Amino acid sequence: MVGKCALFSFFLASLSLSAADSQLTITPLSEGVYEHISYQQVGKWGNVAARGLVVVDDKDAYIIDTPWSNDDTLKLVEWAKDQGFMLKAAVVTHFHQDASGGLDVLNKRNIPTYAYQETNRLLKQHKGLSAKHTIEETPFSLLQDKIDVFYPGGGHTADNVVVWLEQHQMLFAGCFVKGLNSKHLGNLEDAVVAQWPTSIENTLNTYPTIKQVFPGHGRSGDQSLLLHTAKLAENYLAEQKSNPSSGSILKAH
Repeated sequence: MVGKCALFSFFLASLSLSAADSQLTITPLSEGVYEHISYQQVGKWGNVAARGLVVVDDKDAYIIDTPWSNDDTLKLVEWAKDQGFMLKAAVVTHFHQDASGGLDVLNKRNIPTYAYQETNRLLKQHKGLSAKHTIEETPFSLLQDKIDVFYPGGGHTADNVVVWLEQHQMLFAGCFVKGLNSKHLGNLEDAVVAQWPTSIENTLNTYPTIKQVFPGHGRSGDQSLLLHTAKLAENYLAEQKSNPSSGSILKAH
């Protein structure tokens, strides 16, 4: 693991990176876990921020979701190189651009990339590319006893997975989970809302000791983010049942 002095040194480095380029920020969250945030102009919703993680074990680094774009993904790769990290693998949590937008950059640099089988199918269908490795069964251990990938069932998309960091008791939930300030489920274009509450329950049953939850957008929190998302889904389903003509709520992400 990266020591405290290295962590502090990187905190200073991350500040200068953020100041120099507002399109990508990298910030230490805890020892060996870094958050990357990138931005994309999305129609009338403006500059939308999306979160991913970099998990470091000794000097080996693992990317969880790419930045929005190839350019910012390349900057993330170069940052890892500058820190002396070896990029061992990357996993994307669903097929949307805010999770997989830089997949091609990683593939071309022979960094092993992973995606759940349904994600790879949807990536091929929509983008004509896929991760190099297909996860067929979950939980899948990307790094033994440290990084698990789990498919809980449909929710934000039919293919969304979550990533569990055992040593940190952290769950990276991506777009599967909404922030506490969210009043609706966001982009439902590819959603499976009917499964969402059960998928949340499956996640909590599989990882009952979660201390921190990181959504793809919005502030992080604890297990309450999962419960809040389940409630939003239940409310949406109840509204649809009472008013079938109300239609889907479509937002940026």
